[in-house]
Amino acid sequence: MNVMNNTALLVMDVQEGIVARVQDPDYVPRVSRAIDAARSAGIPVVYVVIGFRSGRPEASPRNKVFTTLPPGLYTEDDPKIAIHDGVTPRPGEVVVTKRRASAFTGSDLDVVLRAGDIGHLVLTGVATSGVVLSTLRQAADLDFRLTVLSDACYDPDPEIHRLLIEKVFPSQAEVTTVGEWAETTG
Repeated sequence: MNVMNNTALLVMDVQEGIVARVQDPDYVPRVSRAIDAARSAGIPVVYVVIGFRSGRPEASPRNKVFTTLPPGLYTEDDPKIAIHDGVTPRPGEVVVTKRRASAFTGSDLDVVLRAGDIGHLVLTGVATSGVVLSTLRQAADLDFRLTVLSDACYDPDPEIHRLLIEKVFPSQAEVTTVGEWAETTG
């Protein structure tokens, strides 16, 4: 299969503090395999991280998710916001900081993708019901073609992960595995 040159792999919220809660020891190696496949095929890898300024001025007290976070978590001074060592970006790879669940909200991701003439996104990340779902929905509304790597997404609730992967995502994205996608990119 000829890989389109307008594809980018998004590695979302694969950060030290988030991955520490992942109950699958093979998760990071699978994401790393997807990154290796993308790099080998000349597909840009874009990292998306959650991060707040000190004091979290971006987090409204009306936002149920962010008001439950311990003070200082995922702020500039928190070492847990670092991208996990198993998927470290190479020099020149873009790292985008977002301020909400979606990779687009509060970030310059759309600008980066449009500048690179990217029209197809391959999604990975933690959590399936958080960043992956929110980004997929917004990217679909922005007319991106979408692929979800089902085994490079993780959710603490396996049933929610299964429901999204099997029932929800296929209406807006191609859903495949890292292995299947790596074969088609090579």
